[in-house]
Amino acid sequence: MVKKTVLKPRAARSTAGGADVAVPSTGKHTINDIARLANVSKKTVSRVINQSPFVREETRARISEIMRRVGYTPDPQARGLAFRRSFLMGLVYDNPNAQYVINIQEGALGALRRNGYELVVHPCDRTSEDFLPEIEQLVTRQKLDGVILLPPVSENDELAALLKRLKCHYVRVISVPLDEPENLVLSMDRQSAAQVAEHLARLGHTRIAMIVGPSTYRSSQERLIGFSNALGDRGLTLPPEFVVEGAYNFESGVACAELLLSRSPRPTAIFAGNDETAAGVYRTAYLRGLKIPDDLTVVGFDDSPLASRLCPSLTTMRQPIRDMGRLAAERLMAKAAKVQGPPLSASTVFPHLVVRESSGPPRI
Repeated sequence: MVKKTVLKPRAARSTAGGADVAVPSTGKHTINDIARLANVSKKTVSRVINQSPFVREETRARISEIMRRVGYTPDPQARGLAFRRSFLMGLVYDNPNAQYVINIQEGALGALRRNGYELVVHPCDRTSEDFLPEIEQLVTRQKLDGVILLPPVSENDELAALLKRLKCHYVRVISVPLDEPENLVLSMDRQSAAQVAEHLARLGHTRIAMIVGPSTYRSSQERLIGFSNALGDRGLTLPPEFVVEGAYNFESGVACAELLLSRSPRPTAIFAGNDETAAGVYRTAYLRGLKIPDDLTVVGFDDSPLASRLCPSLTTMRQPIRDMGRLAAERLMAKAAKVQGPPLSASTVFPHLVVRESSGPPRI
């Protein structure tokens, strides 16, 4: 009878930090394995996983490289139990501009996932009588560590009060400082609209119209004030008949442009509430036989991908929307981690005008 020899799998070895340490070659690696390989304590590995500032950069780099090499990923449930946090952030919005929401989401996700968080996206109807109970249920059911609020939801003070009562961190992306600075990512809507007015005035336009966003949005009010005031500073007026309210979408751009281009005399330039609205203006101008920019200058807002795809390409105010999402996420994570430091000032983003083919001097 021949005796069989069974070969046992050899343990994987690493020479990290100069030490030759064996770890199991099968099964999922644990935080204890990483600590042995790096010759550090389990607490140090935990600090690296959670982006603690209290770890030397050399140690952080060595531990991170070991985790990458062995394919170690922290167990989110265990991590949550250990830190009494869910590592989930929310994104709450009621906004018809899908591209704006997508850009915010991409910016926030990039920052969150680098730090082991995930994002719960929650569209809502801020006019519903169930709006606040719905958000309360979301926060408590998902055990959210924080919430990013987009305009116009971010303008709701009752919602902010609710989140404070629930002890849920929040950051408002907003056009006006309605809260403590640490809770704000500010967009400079009034100043941005003033830049558009300056651009059109320099081109020589005097009959200028504006398609504003919904009047319930503070950003719409801020842009209207900034635009009309800047025109007034240059001796120009924005007549009431040259101001119409849109809905930040293509269809409202078509309808509002119909009204404006029916005026006599008609405007030679239109500042649209956003790029989707501007695309609607393009359609109406085309159907009326008007050429852009020869017969009509059009300026948008946001600098979405649509702006450079339109023909002619659209002059528009570029908002760093992804940066706004990233900044909001970074603020939330700092709050959730209770990072000590001086009080935060509001994060402010500064849009700038991107001049393309859709703007030119008036011909009539």
